[in-house]
Amino acid sequence: MENQRMIAYCGLICTDCPAYLATKENDVGKAKQTAKQWSLAYNVQVKVEDVWCDGCLVEGKKCAHCGRCEIRACAIEQRVENCGLCAEYPCERIEAFFKVAPAAPKTLDSLRNG
Repeated sequence: MENQRMIAYCGLICTDCPAYLATKENDVGKAKQTAKQWSLAYNVQVKVEDVWCDGCLVEGKKCAHCGRCEIRACAIEQRVENCGLCAEYPCERIEAFFKVAPAAPKTLDSLRNG
């Protein structure tokens, strides 16, 4: 996936994510900044060790929320490349997620409609 976009099952673009970028650059400062931003944005305590991520679609590190993501687990179980390609799309789970990630449905719809 080097030099191309990695689109997560949910429609987020992993390769644009600050956690992914901090991991690829092995940049502790960026990881700390991301943890701070996410803590404020989502009103939860995010630790720097919870930020490191190699991306949703590949083996390796997953940031805390990606590692336990129900959407990711469902897509893997359904054996789909992304939720937009699932027969159940859009389901309640992904629609709830779209409320916090409004750009994601546009990405999935573009992949679905090819």
